[in-house]
Amino acid sequence: MPGMTDTAGAFALPGIVNYEADIFLKNRDKTKSVQKQYQASFDDERAVYISIASAVGTTYFNVVRLDEAIRLQEEINKQRQEIYDLMLLSNREGLVSTADTIKANKALIKGQCDLIELCKQREKALNQLAVLIGESPENIASLKRTTLDELIVANRIPAQISSEIIENRPDYLKAAKMVEKAGIDIRIAKKEFLPTINLSGLAFFNSTNFGSLFTTRNMLWSLGGAALLPVFTGGQRLANLRLKKAQYERVLQTYLKTNLEAIQEVNDAMVSARMDWDKLTQTIEQQELEKKDYNYNEMKYKEGTISKLDLIQFKENLLSINQLVAQQKVEYLVDYIGLYKACGAQI
Repeated sequence: MPGMTDTAGAFALPGIVNYEADIFLKNRDKTKSVQKQYQASFDDERAVYISIASAVGTTYFNVVRLDEAIRLQEEINKQRQEIYDLMLLSNREGLVSTADTIKANKALIKGQCDLIELCKQREKALNQLAVLIGESPENIASLKRTTLDELIVANRIPAQISSEIIENRPDYLKAAKMVEKAGIDIRIAKKEFLPTINLSGLAFFNSTNFGSLFTTRNMLWSLGGAALLPVFTGGQRLANLRLKKAQYERVLQTYLKTNLEAIQEVNDAMVSARMDWDKLTQTIEQQELEKKDYNYNEMKYKEGTISKLDLIQFKENLLSINQLVAQQKVEYLVDYIGLYKACGAQI
């Protein structure tokens, strides 16, 4: 201080503790609310896994279908090229008209365009498959895959599925947890009207000598409690309660909507798979008839009763029906994946 030559110092160490007594379990409810949201994040994660697995399977089957479609289209183009060559020779000899020759040429060019389109679709599907499995699109040429004939296509669709199956869907489980969280949030908003109970403790050590600092003679302590209740925030807390109730109604409606949409998705997937299986069965029967028809006409060609142009046309019809069978096989397999996804990977 001014005018003083002597100085004096002291060592001081304060310690303050404050604890909110959760008498009304408000903090516990807040913890439960956060836990429900945390648990819902696992359902989101599981939904992503199911979605990725379904996308990989669907894309893979489409690649296999496109492989078969390209192989058959190449055979069709070969047949059309042969038809065009024969028509061109016949036109030069005056056996067929120029219009028929142009028609054959148009069919050949269309087949070549269809082949290019199929190759483009396969390239894009392979790029998508590479990304889904974490592979670089530059390595799509090295992706190994099976052939369509090696795929086992059987009718494995159950006659009926219990509605309880939707309880395993991650979106249903998440919606249920969010309803529980919304209910807890309402309880928390109600408890905001209750006072907050705080317990406070103070310990203060003060001494001119550091060696005697931590002694009871140089310690000052106090312990107290208080009940705090804000006076001028009642309108805010009331509005917050109304907001939480409105959010609960919205979350509840989302839960009910999720429930109905889940049932619809399961029913749609079952109907699609069942109908596509029936369609595939009919198309396979048609394929068998086309094979018999081609074999019969092949015998007629060997006997000389029909021309080679007619035989090639019957062969193209058989190749076209083979393309349709390949497409419908993959459609059925994709439908089964859709049912797997709709049931929450529980089928």
